[in-house]
Amino acid sequence: MSEEILMDIKKDYVLSKLRDGERIDGRRLDEIRPIEIETNLISKAEGSALVRLGDTQVIVGVKMQPGEPFPDVPDRGVIITNAELVPLASPTFEAGPPDETSIELARVVDRGIRESEAVDLTKLCIEEGEKVWMIFIDIHALDDDGNLIDASALAAISALLNTTVPAERFGLGDDFPLPVRNLPVAITSLIVGERYLIDPTRDEMSVGNRIITITSDKDNNIVAMQKSGSYLLSEQKFYELIDVSVEKAKEVRELLKEI
Repeated sequence: MSEEILMDIKKDYVLSKLRDGERIDGRRLDEIRPIEIETNLISKAEGSALVRLGDTQVIVGVKMQPGEPFPDVPDRGVIITNAELVPLASPTFEAGPPDETSIELARVVDRGIRESEAVDLTKLCIEEGEKVWMIFIDIHALDDDGNLIDASALAAISALLNTTVPAERFGLGDDFPLPVRNLPVAITSLIVGERYLIDPTRDEMSVGNRIITITSDKDNNIVAMQKSGSYLLSEQKFYELIDVSVEKAKEVRELLKEI
């Protein structure tokens, strides 16, 4: 049976369940799959975390080294985020240079961290205008069963929370914990008509790539938003989705407080 036929069957099944207000895995429309977080898994990294979101798995490693600051912010550290989607994680991923999907994934995760000011970059200045700490966040998808964005964003902030700045290795004093001061959480929803499905699975995405990611911080402020696909939501439904996404982020954030 061809992949196209399988996708059509999955799409019809998803839509038929949705007409009854149900999801194919039995979850409520606003229910997130079970989440597991493990940290300090990569011994050669300054910080690391593995997140399981249902059957989706993402591992993030954080490396740090001294480097030059950006000219417009000479007294602040630098964050660089990359994502790698290997073919082993999904039949839709291909080997080669980063594609549009991996670039978008890295940008969404980076934006949430940056716009929430999750890391106090002013404390990562070594010599203003000359040398600052550079943070490299590397995202690796291990298994894609849908919603890599939320899993990656959660793995990234989890890894940052257990990152140690390796000052001693570079002769710059004693090591110290990375100054993390905010906890951004991304919540992604699949839009189907006037309905939204929080934390969509890969099978649910067969109905189309119409998603919106809302990232909020520890004070429940919206710090980033990403829309993919062509669709319309009524103003009432849009604000309802924002409220639900913020509430769901609060639930997920409790897990981060245990790290």
